[in-house]
Amino acid sequence: MVEELLTAGAAAVGAGAVYLMAAARVVKQYERGVVFRLGRLKSTVRGPGFTMVVPFLDRLTKVNMQIVTMPVPAQDGITRDNVTVRVDAVIYFKVIDAADALVRVEDYRFAVAQMAQTSLRSIIGKSELDDLLSNREQLNQGLELMIDSPAVGWGVQIDRVEIKDVSLPETMKRSMARQAEADRERRARVINADAELQASKKLAEAAGVMSDQPAALQLRLLQTVVAVAAEKNSTLVLPFPVELLRFLERAAPTPQTAAAPVPQAAASVPVQAPSELWPEPGPEPEPEPELWSEGEAFVVPTEELSLPPYDFGEATRMPPGVPEMPPEPPEVPEPPEASESGTGRTSTGQE
Repeated sequence: MVEELLTAGAAAVGAGAVYLMAAARVVKQYERGVVFRLGRLKSTVRGPGFTMVVPFLDRLTKVNMQIVTMPVPAQDGITRDNVTVRVDAVIYFKVIDAADALVRVEDYRFAVAQMAQTSLRSIIGKSELDDLLSNREQLNQGLELMIDSPAVGWGVQIDRVEIKDVSLPETMKRSMARQAEADRERRARVINADAELQASKKLAEAAGVMSDQPAALQLRLLQTVVAVAAEKNSTLVLPFPVELLRFLERAAPTPQTAAAPVPQAAASVPVQAPSELWPEPGPEPEPEPELWSEGEAFVVPTEELSLPPYDFGEATRMPPGVPEMPPEPPEVPEPPEASESGTGRTSTGQE
């Protein structure tokens, strides 16, 4: 009898141990347990720690309540100003209702990922390129609202959405670089022009002061010479006063005053007729006789050649058979001019 009692007690203890092992569950601090009894959701969500379920009737599902960091794959899209971009983002979310996360959606992680990609493409199409590059905070808020609206019914809360990177085509990058360079150059020119304006005002004030004190200009000239000489230059350039050039220009005679006046006697000189200046052409001169002819020799006076006398010797003699040049004829004196009286008598005799 005692043995039977001991055996029954041992069997009960063993059964209790097996039941305890089958029914015992441990839920971690960052988890929540959702119990389904015979496929029906129990209203009580098991908290962290040790808990018991009915073996073979209850099924405990643990849901992670930590914040999940999920990268959103890069999405290609066209902005509102027709620029092709490639944008990727990251999303932070957590489960706030474990029962809804298991009952209302099949896989809340996959659903949130797909919703994030769709919302990202939508926000790209509604925004311009400048907003994607410079106004990301507003885009992040809009993207968070677009994802969080349907996710609330799934027991999921979107904590934060961030756009990570915006990839642009190479042509667009070069265009933006040229635009930025042009903007920088414009600002540099504006700053330079402003500096020139201020400098011109100061120079005008300095010129007014120097005009009152002419010695100040000479002192400034000496300071310039000292500054140039301090650099150990072998050439020294001295400025030439412009006022001196103007004085010399005023003192120089003008072309009208430099021209000599025409004397009055020149005005009384008679003007010759065109026929006297350019006489009419006379009859054509007779052709000159040929210099050379058969059997004759041509004699050229040495005075016309203007050549010095030179004794050529034997080499200048003519070869045999060629007639030698005749000697120069003697000069004939010119007859005296007839007097006027003789001319009168001659004319009287002719009469």
